[in-house]
Amino acid sequence: MSVDTAAAARRTHDALARARARLVARDAETVRDQVTLAEIPSPTGEEGERGAWVARRFAALGLRDVRVDAAGNVIGRRDGESRDDRAPRVAVCAHLDTVFPRDTPLRVRHDGRRLVGPGIGDNGRGLAAMLALAEVLDGDHVRTRHAIEFVATTGEEGLGDLRGAKRYFADAPAVRAAVALDGAGDERIVHRAVGSRRFRATFAGPGGHSWAAFGVPNAVHAAARAAAAIAALPLDDAPRVTVSVGRIGGGICVNAIPADGWLEVDLRSTFTRMLDRYEQSIRRAVHAAALEENATRAEGTPPLTMRVEVIGDRPGGELAADAPLVAGALAMTRLVGRAPELGSASTDANVPLGLGVPAIAIGAGGRGGEAHTPGEWFENAEGAVGLGRALGIVAYAAELTSAR
Repeated sequence: MSVDTAAAARRTHDALARARARLVARDAETVRDQVTLAEIPSPTGEEGERGAWVARRFAALGLRDVRVDAAGNVIGRRDGESRDDRAPRVAVCAHLDTVFPRDTPLRVRHDGRRLVGPGIGDNGRGLAAMLALAEVLDGDHVRTRHAIEFVATTGEEGLGDLRGAKRYFADAPAVRAAVALDGAGDERIVHRAVGSRRFRATFAGPGGHSWAAFGVPNAVHAAARAAAAIAALPLDDAPRVTVSVGRIGGGICVNAIPADGWLEVDLRSTFTRMLDRYEQSIRRAVHAAALEENATRAEGTPPLTMRVEVIGDRPGGELAADAPLVAGALAMTRLVGRAPELGSASTDANVPLGLGVPAIAIGAGGRGGEAHTPGEWFENAEGAVGLGRALGIVAYAAELTSAR
């Protein structure tokens, strides 16, 4: 880290002392917002109710140009020194959606010092933190050179395929830096985006009675052959690659030869070239599985057909550890008394990183665990420290001009 970066981070941190005190003073309110958000159903693709609540809060906080875009993102702007909508801005993102179906019980309960409930951390915490920052970065007590846009995104989880982030960064005229608030924590800085491609392979055949039609190709057998071949693929460690068959199925009943079979595959790496390479390996495995199953069919029976489609494509990317945004985040983490950790993950930050826009993802304070399960928990252990860190990083990226 350069001396200039460390000094600029220190100046920003020191100037924000009163703003951090305001975050501490409203800490209980932030946690109440977090609970309220977690109890609003928001499965991927059905984020409207939670988004409407966030939009009302954006308006109450005095953000300008509060709107919902074509992807369902909720966006509000805090102007910098210029009100020019084309001027570069800093984007602060937090995703609205959860992995839980709409009928999941969402009531948050207390378990000692912990709050327990689906989505309480991922991403109830990130959204509540974004609202807390929007209140403190008010354009009056705290001013920045560049505008800040607060973006509650859709489609971050699962097959949402980063839909909201893709739309926002495609539409935004000039983003100079992006910070994604995702879950709890106050030490980790994600500067490497784990890219992923998801595939659905389908097999189709004639099907038939398990006794009378035996000898026709079996679509589920083909899917199982493909799954076994994909599981046996030799994987690179440097750079790291992971491949998993996440779901498999087909058929209509136990005593019928399936006319359909399918599987879904998740492929991940931080390098696009590795995604390209292993995509070809997956396609070859599926094709070979169809050929092998067809080789077993009785003479005169129609063959299986197969198809592979991409059902998700998350870009990868990396921001150098000595890049200004990362260096500033490292400094701000130390300045709040935490030991920074650089890491890799798949978040909304994947999209700007894939486009060459400086971006990181960070936790929003406190501690959490068991994400994506009904037992997900959050403990507000010095949660305001993480909020203060996030405030410093955003203000640093947007170039703080005054604070009082």
